[in-house]
Amino acid sequence: MLIHPQINPVALAIGPLAIRWYGLMYLLAFLMVLALGRYRIRQRPQSGWQLPEMDDLLSSGVLGVVLGGRLGYVLFYKPEFYFAHPLQIFYVWQGGMSFHGGFIGVMLAMWLFSRRHHKPWLAVMDFVAPLVPLGLGAGRIGNFINGELWGRPTHVPWAMVFPAVDNLPRHPSQLYEFGLEGITLFTLLWLFSAKPRPVGAVSALFLIGYGSFRFLVEFTREPDDFLGLLAMGLSMGQWLSLPMIIAGIIMMIWVYRRQPSSHSA
Repeated sequence: MLIHPQINPVALAIGPLAIRWYGLMYLLAFLMVLALGRYRIRQRPQSGWQLPEMDDLLSSGVLGVVLGGRLGYVLFYKPEFYFAHPLQIFYVWQGGMSFHGGFIGVMLAMWLFSRRHHKPWLAVMDFVAPLVPLGLGAGRIGNFINGELWGRPTHVPWAMVFPAVDNLPRHPSQLYEFGLEGITLFTLLWLFSAKPRPVGAVSALFLIGYGSFRFLVEFTREPDDFLGLLAMGLSMGQWLSLPMIIAGIIMMIWVYRRQPSSHSA
């Protein structure tokens, strides 16, 4: 049995200024998106992408992640609380971000980006999808450092006690998500997108991959105490992931039937 290391969530404090590990993980995520995007553009000069476009893409993506992630948490997880206390919507330092909300925010941000740069929206999403998983993995490491989003009680040999919660051995579900949503999904998308694919195929694989991995990990993750399990014994995360899986499958079938010879940049 393992014990959570209980790392101080504050990485560096300078007077009243506190730099938190979770914030650093977000910064690392955005830097990895930038680095991977620039690498892919250099490797594919015929793609039609230019290096300066990455700066606009990143700033648009950051805005989509932050606004979408916060509003998604407000609407999906605690709408009654925030409607009663609307000013607390802006208290982002207290935590509360939703991946699914951030995903919607990024889709909208990429739609605006595609219009500004005169690129097909699905082609932009295909370019962005392989750049995202490592950033998601960094976010899960931030969750682990904070000792939040812990798993359900278990007796597996690698079970971990989170002393700030209780003395029960639990699944280190943050690390499961790091491995699946981060490393595994990145590997799948990077290899899949290395060869020409129909426009929309890479995006479809992202939907299927993330949705499936998140759905499975949720069986080991303790549901939010203010929500618990919902209909059919599924968590909110699972109900939000199901549409991703279904949409991804339909989209994959559609793009291969509709444009078998049209390829992503």
